[in-house]
Amino acid sequence: HAIRLEGDLTLGGLFPVHARGPAGVPCGPVKKEKGIHRLEAMLYALDRVNGDPRVLPNLTLGARILDTCSRDTYALEQALSFVRSLLPPEGGEGSCPDGSAP
Repeated sequence: HAIRLEGDLTLGGLFPVHARGPAGVPCGPVKKEKGIHRLEAMLYALDRVNGDPRVLPNLTLGARILDTCSRDTYALEQALSFVRSLLPPEGGEGSCPDGSAP
């Protein structure tokens, strides 16, 4: 339930791609209008920005898009997963692409 696009800057997206599932199952059927269409809108916007060198010269936008399954608690878990994926490993300081200190 995730899409990852590489880029110099990563944007997070949380979308209700699926409806709420029955008890014990986080996700149900696909939500075309409120889920897929919004997801496609973000991907389209990223394509347009990344495809025009005048908008962000020498910079590309990436994304990590997660499905909320129309559940607020699941959305919170997904948001935390997104943040954790960008943090350096425990005990490490991380590094910047140009080698400078974070």
